[in-house]
Amino acid sequence: MRIAVDAMGGDYAPQQAVLGSVLAAKEEGIASVLVGRSEEISRELKQYQDYPQDLITIKDAREVVEFTDNPAMAVRKKRDSSIVVANQLVKTGEADAVISAGNTGAAMTASLFILGRIPGISRPAIAIPLPTVKGVTVLLDAGANAENDPEDLVQFAVMGTIYATSVLGLASAKVGLLNIGEEETKGNKLSLEAHQLLKTSGLDFIGNVEGKDILMGVADVVVCDGFVGNVILKFAEGMAAALFQKMKEALLQSPVTKLGALAIKPGLKKLKASFDYAEYGGAPLLGVNGVSIISHGRSDAKAFKNAIKAAANGVKQDIIAKIRSSLV
Repeated sequence: MRIAVDAMGGDYAPQQAVLGSVLAAKEEGIASVLVGRSEEISRELKQYQDYPQDLITIKDAREVVEFTDNPAMAVRKKRDSSIVVANQLVKTGEADAVISAGNTGAAMTASLFILGRIPGISRPAIAIPLPTVKGVTVLLDAGANAENDPEDLVQFAVMGTIYATSVLGLASAKVGLLNIGEEETKGNKLSLEAHQLLKTSGLDFIGNVEGKDILMGVADVVVCDGFVGNVILKFAEGMAAALFQKMKEALLQSPVTKLGALAIKPGLKKLKASFDYAEYGGAPLLGVNGVSIISHGRSDAKAFKNAIKAAANGVKQDIIAKIRSSLV
């Protein structure tokens, strides 16, 4: 197995992508193809002499898709960009999965245009693993689509269930429909129609869930349209950052609270780690005909390593075949 890594994507490229690949090779034995400007990648690799060199190769790609680029235009015009070339490696079978922490729109567009959709899937979805008080909940769509049909949400539920059970290792997956109330009669036209379809889908559908229910772990899979999902994701990121900032201010305001902070420091570190996106590495773009992981732009080496692990796990679990067979 070999994972194509867009080494030029992300705020800290190529340093963190290279180190993350080295860690994945050393700690997990997973092979990577680092895609990007070969001289820059080679310069970074030279810092690490003790990694298994047979597990890391370089594929030269001269262009870079910037965060400010128009995604569709960049994918069409920058054919030698690291995002495009990495996806091409999966398309041709030279790699088994692709990871990018670069321009999210371009990463999604490249996978959609180059890998194509799984037959029967109308729209792909970004599936975000969110930490909850009970473990993790998969939220989708988290931004691949601004608008969706009721049938799309049913497909999201199917794909989210397969990802949660196969890749995240959940024994079963309870599916909830994000709505403004728990009652079946609540919501707009999309949620009302999706609710009726989900009831007869054969999935473990528990009904509507509200925003407050997501982090309480009421459902293992929560489905919504991409516009709402992206708002939920960004709000959750901001809320976590604000919470820890205010907590830090409160704990450092006096000598007494500082002593208390020292006593609870190990617990706080554990709590903060549970909300760290780097623990999950990235979010799969479900519905495209290949394993594609979209990572956070601020991904560090740990996030890249875990994204490579997530991609490898998706390949091992044959998630694409499972999604394909679920549509038959």
